[in-house]
Amino acid sequence: MSSQNDGIMVILSSPSGAGKTTLVRLLSEKKNFNISISHTTRKPRSHEVNGKDYHFIDNKKFENLIKGNEFLEYAKVFNNFYGTSKKPVLELLKSGKNVIFDIDWQGTKQIKSQNINYKIITFFVLPPSKEILFERLSNRDMKDKLIASERMKDFYNDVKHWVDYDFVVINDDLNDCYNEISGLIDNQLGFTQSKNVYDLENIKNHINKLSN
Repeated sequence: MSSQNDGIMVILSSPSGAGKTTLVRLLSEKKNFNISISHTTRKPRSHEVNGKDYHFIDNKKFENLIKGNEFLEYAKVFNNFYGTSKKPVLELLKSGKNVIFDIDWQGTKQIKSQNINYKIITFFVLPPSKEILFERLSNRDMKDKLIASERMKDFYNDVKHWVDYDFVVINDDLNDCYNEISGLIDNQLGFTQSKNVYDLENIKNHINKLSN
């Protein structure tokens, strides 16, 4: 059973390239949140460090973790598996530490379905436009326009899941987006009494533009 001394779970999801990973790092640094480090079977990018960005493992090890019921959630994304190890997350929450997650809509759905007795606040991060998203994807070290195009195909399916989240934010300016998320978290936890303006109609209009 959760108590006031327990930590909370904050989840950020987004279509690939919308900037959620950078936002997760900012929230971790400025709000002292513990980042949940996922396991993955994909190959590390040039700047990524094993154990810091992800736990990079092979398919066999991942399958063994599934069989051992070690994951809080897991999903297959772009032909690679991603999963959140259950034990370290629950230990952090029980000790009163907040945990932030960088996971997709599949993982978020799994966590919410488990009826975990800890407070969960979920955010879906959107890019300012499809053009900017494609530019961000093309500038990654993958250096492959074809891969960026494949990511864009999945974008339209990912966007549909915005309705499953508590809040949707547009990452046009990184600092503004961070401040919006930070303010919404504080408001949800009762740290601020100000009524945070959350313009749902603006979000719906933005999603319509992205989807057409």
